[in-house]
Amino acid sequence: MQKRMILSVALLVLILFITSCSKGAGPAPSDTAAALKQVQSGSQGIEINLLANFPPPTLYDQDQLEMIVEVNNKGNHDIDASSCFIQITGFDPNIIRGGLNIPRSCAERVGRLPGKNIYNLAGESNQLEFRSSSIFLPEGVFEYNPTLNIQSCYNYHTRASPQVCVDPALYQITSEQKVCTPSSVGLGGGQGAPVGISTVGVNMVGTRVIFEINVQNFGSGKVSSPYSDLQSCGQPSSDITERDRVAYTVQFSGGSLINCNPAGGIIRLNNGNGKIVCSFNVVGTGAFQSPLLIDLDYNYMQSFQKAIKIVKTPQ
Repeated sequence: MQKRMILSVALLVLILFITSCSKGAGPAPSDTAAALKQVQSGSQGIEINLLANFPPPTLYDQDQLEMIVEVNNKGNHDIDASSCFIQITGFDPNIIRGGLNIPRSCAERVGRLPGKNIYNLAGESNQLEFRSSSIFLPEGVFEYNPTLNIQSCYNYHTRASPQVCVDPALYQITSEQKVCTPSSVGLGGGQGAPVGISTVGVNMVGTRVIFEINVQNFGSGKVSSPYSDLQSCGQPSSDITERDRVAYTVQFSGGSLINCNPAGGIIRLNNGNGKIVCSFNVVGTGAFQSPLLIDLDYNYMQSFQKAIKIVKTPQ
């Protein structure tokens, strides 16, 4: 009897051990897939805002102007110290002094600002503190009311991999049952970045497939070439020929590239929209599905305003 009891206890301990091991094996595939879908959707990139009362709406000229900008990477592309800058403009630097308008890295002190991933669906954040060393109101000026412009300029990537169907024997008579039919693919909801792919058209011409990739600025900011200067974007001195430009690459493992247009790997957006047309030769004798790999590279600028009042200190 005692021996049977010992065996029962040993069996119970073994069951508990196996159960605890299975629970620690990691998240279920369905949970990972749901998290991955969330990471790869959305139209946000770098989002900035001011902490409450930094600066206050009204201050004296003898006070110190202090601003705290919170930077949030809500997209899925990581930012380093040289790929994102915050700049404050909209004021007279002869009145608000101390280099408040000098661009600062979004990743200052932290070195890197990761975007959202399956382990952190919110992305990382950082805080930048801007201070004015002094405020000088000219003689006879008792009140100054600037509207501060807080601006972010950053380089970002959009990566999309829609699964497309191609069929080099689309117009041939065959008794074979097709696994899919070439048709347009919609990519609603964005790809975790402010610029993304809205739809991909799929057209077969014999053994050649033509992809019509529609690019769209889903955000409220402005797009410029990834080769433009981030520290001067949005400024009057910035190169107008760099605006609304997006660099791209397109790969398709199910075929060999013939060409892509526009040539040179740069597309220009018109009213926030543009189109890439790529042709591939397709091998095989039947329909099949394969991912189309699209990478967009661009600079992005967003800004918001904060009105403040600076009052002459009573004597």
